[in-house]
Amino acid sequence: MDHATRTDEPEYVSEIAETALGPVEYAVVGTGSPVVVVHGSPGGIDAAALMARILPRDRVSAILLSRPGYLGTPLAGRSTIDEQADLVAALLDHLAIDRAGVYTWSGGGPSGYRLAVRHPERVTALVANAAVCQAYEAPHQDLATRLMFTTAPGRWLLRLLAAHQPEQYIRSELASEGDLTDEQLSRRVEEVLADPAKRDLALALGPTAVPDAHRRAGFHNDLDRFAAITSLELEKITAPTLVVQGTADSDLPPAQSTFAADTIPGAELLTLDSGTHLALYTHPDAAAAQARVVEFLTRGGG
Repeated sequence: MDHATRTDEPEYVSEIAETALGPVEYAVVGTGSPVVVVHGSPGGIDAAALMARILPRDRVSAILLSRPGYLGTPLAGRSTIDEQADLVAALLDHLAIDRAGVYTWSGGGPSGYRLAVRHPERVTALVANAAVCQAYEAPHQDLATRLMFTTAPGRWLLRLLAAHQPEQYIRSELASEGDLTDEQLSRRVEEVLADPAKRDLALALGPTAVPDAHRRAGFHNDLDRFAAITSLELEKITAPTLVVQGTADSDLPPAQSTFAADTIPGAELLTLDSGTHLALYTHPDAAAAQARVVEFLTRGGG
C-alpha cells in the first residue's frame, strides 16, 4: 500500500484548542489509532502534516500540532521542553484521548521524549526519527545559505527553484542535510525525482523549514533550550520506543540516536545506511521503514 497516496482534499484544516495550558493550533486527520505528530525545528502544523503522509488515514488518527512559537501556537508561557511536553498532554485532554502513539522528528524529539517520561500513562508507543536527545547546536551555515533561508528575496528564490528547477532544489536540500558523496547524492536525487510521493514531500518541506516571522520565536527558543539540555532522563521511558536514524545525517549527529536507543529500556534502533536527515522519507528503503513505523505506532510497539 502506498502510504503517501495524495488526494485533492485539503491535507488538514487547523483550529485552535483552548487547553488547560493555553492555546495550541491543531488538526486531526484520519481515523484509527491516535498518534500525536510532533514537528521539528523550524516547523509547524504544516510540517507535521507532511510527516503524517506516511500514516494511512484509514488506520491512524493523526493529531497534528504547531509547537509553541510556531504559526498559530503562541510561545508565551510554554517555552521550556517540559512545558511543551505537558502541552501535548493537555491537548490530548482537550480531545478526550486517554492514550496515543507519539511520532517525533528532529527538534520535536526533546518534547516527545519528555512527554513519555512525564506522562507515561498517556503514551502507547514512541517513534523518534532522527530526534534530538542531548545538548545540540545547529550546524554552521555559510552566509549564502543563511541569506537564502532568512531573507524575503532568498525565500522567493527557494519557491522559484522548487517550482521551476525541482532537481536543483532537491539536490541542494539533500546536500544540506546529509554527508553523501557526489555519486550517492546524484543517485539519491534521481530516486527521489522518480517517486512522486518522495518528490512531492521534498519540494513541500522547504517552506516549513524556514525561520520566517511566523516560526522565528519557536526556532530561536528551541535552539536555546536544546543547547542547555543536560539530561532528558531517557532511562525512565517505559513506552515501547523505535529510534530511526540515517547514517549520513549531517543535521543530527547519529550518535544522538544511538545514545537514545542504548539508554531507553528495550528501545529498537532502525538504521538507514547512507540516510540523510530526510532518510525516513527519501531513502531507497523508505517504504519498508515507514511500514515498520506504522506497525509500531498502531500496535503499541508490536
